[in-house]
Amino acid sequence: MQRLIKYIIRILHAVFTLNLFKSIRRRLDQLYTAWISNEFNGCQSAFIRYPMYLTGGKYMSLGKGFNCDQRLRLDAFDFFLGEKFAPQLTIGENVSIQKDCHIGAINKIVIGNNVLIASKVYISDHSHGKVSKEELKFSPACRKLYSKGPIFIGNNVWIGEGVAILPNVSLGDNCIVGANSVVTKSFPENCVIGGNPARIIKLLD
Repeated sequence: MQRLIKYIIRILHAVFTLNLFKSIRRRLDQLYTAWISNEFNGCQSAFIRYPMYLTGGKYMSLGKGFNCDQRLRLDAFDFFLGEKFAPQLTIGENVSIQKDCHIGAINKIVIGNNVLIASKVYISDHSHGKVSKEELKFSPACRKLYSKGPIFIGNNVWIGEGVAILPNVSLGDNCIVGANSVVTKSFPENCVIGGNPARIIKLLD
């Protein structure tokens, strides 16, 4: 019985790795892209792998050549717990985002051109509540959304696996962010940063 199960698994693995299956999957993703692109304020020549989790697409624009892998979550909230927001999420040209990333805005997030974002990256311009004693009266989920400031990511930036970029941060052009870094402040162009909290490791002169 075990040999039969292993044999079936090997056959299924072989079938699903055939170019024919890959071609069908790509075609389905193209159809999915054509459908979900209509949810954005602007989107041209993108390639979006199923599924994408999208909230507030009307506040977002995707530049030419945008592509993302599975399970990208994009949130732009204009209302939460009685408060209104005017979110803006702008992604430039030729931006590539890998699996399981989350980008959330109630304020403003701008990502430049030719940016590469690895898997499991979190970028958010807000948090649930301010860091204060008064907020402890409420559970985290019941605290109002609060933004310390917008996020600006320059051109040609490379963001490694598992990075978190927090509110009120600017990254200059050509920055490289090491895996699992937590970015809590701004950095100039042409530098390698890493750590928790992130710091400059090397300047790219």
